[in-house]
Amino acid sequence: MKIEQQVSLKKYNTFGIDAKAAFFCEINTLKHLSDVLKRSEYPDKFILSGGSNMLLTRDIEGLVLHINLKGITVSQENEEAVLIKVMAGENWHELVLWTLAHNYGGLENMSLIPGNTGTSPIQNIGAYGVELKDVFVDCEAMEISTQKIKTFSKEACHFGYRESYFKNEGKGKYIITSVTLKLTRKNHQLNTSYGSIDVALAKNGIKNPTIKDISEAVIAIRSSKLPDPKVLGNSGSFFKNPIISNEDFELFSKKNPEAPYYKISDEAYKIPAGWLIEQCGFKGKRFGDAGVHVNQALVLVNYGNATGAEILGLAHKIMKAVEEKFNIRILPEVNIIK
Repeated sequence: MKIEQQVSLKKYNTFGIDAKAAFFCEINTLKHLSDVLKRSEYPDKFILSGGSNMLLTRDIEGLVLHINLKGITVSQENEEAVLIKVMAGENWHELVLWTLAHNYGGLENMSLIPGNTGTSPIQNIGAYGVELKDVFVDCEAMEISTQKIKTFSKEACHFGYRESYFKNEGKGKYIITSVTLKLTRKNHQLNTSYGSIDVALAKNGIKNPTIKDISEAVIAIRSSKLPDPKVLGNSGSFFKNPIISNEDFELFSKKNPEAPYYKISDEAYKIPAGWLIEQCGFKGKRFGDAGVHVNQALVLVNYGNATGAEILGLAHKIMKAVEEKFNIRILPEVNIIK
C-alpha cells in the first residue's frame, strides 16, 4: 500500500481544481481500505471517489483515500428481474452501458451522469424522471471507526431529493463499498415523458423505443446541454431545483406565468433552477476563469485555472440574485469542501 505526498487532485475532480493532497493513497481492495483506516499516524482522512460531485476550495491536509474498488456481479436473477452488485469504484456511465449490453432495464434515463457508483446513494442521483432509489436494493459500507461492513437497506438510506442518510446523519461515518440494484430483464418500465426524451425519439422516427433508444436520446440531450468535464471543468448540475409550497407557487406563477414547473405532489411544486438563473442574466457569463455554461445555466464551469473559492463566490452571487428576484432560495447540489 503506497502513500504518496503532495499529490495534485486536479485529475481526480471533474471541476479540474488544482488542490493538493498532503498524503494520497489508492484503495483497490477492502483489505487496503481496512488497513489504511487503522493507520493512526494519519488521523484526518478524506474520502475521494469519482470527484464528480464536489468543489474543492482548499488543499487537503490529511490523507486522501481514492476509492477504486472494481467489479460488477450478478447476485440473483429470474425471468423478470436481476440483482447486480456493483463495487464503489465503477464509473456510473460505464455501468449504465454494461446494463444496456445485457438488456437490463432501469438505468437508461440516468445515462451520462458523471462520477462513480459508490457515491450514487449519497446524492440519490437522478435524471429525466428516474432516481437511484427506484432501482436501489441496498448498499454495503465500511464504518470508518471500526472497519466493519454494514448493509443499508433502501429504508435505512432515508432517500430524498438529492438527499440520503450518508449526506446527513451518517456523513463522515461510513465509506460505501458496493451498491446492489434491481433491474428488469423484460417488460421494461420505460419513462419517456420527462424533459425532451419524447421529442428526441420522435425526431429519430422511433415510436416503440428500447431501453437503448432511451439511453441514446438522453445522451444526445445531455451532450447538447452539458459540457464534457474532460474538455471543460464542471460538476454537472451545480444547484438543486427548488421545491416550493402551493402557497408560494401561486404567488410565483402570478408574477411569472411563463415559468416552467413540475407538480411533484398535492402540496409542492419543483421549479427549474436553470430557468431562474437564466432569468437573472447569468447564462453564458464568465468571471475570470469561473463561469456559467452557455447552454445550461445550472452548470458552473472552470475555463482553465479558476480556484474553488472563485467558483464558490460565483455560486453565492447567483444564489443571492435568484433570491432577490424571485424570493426563492436555491442551494448547491455539489459537496462544498471548505
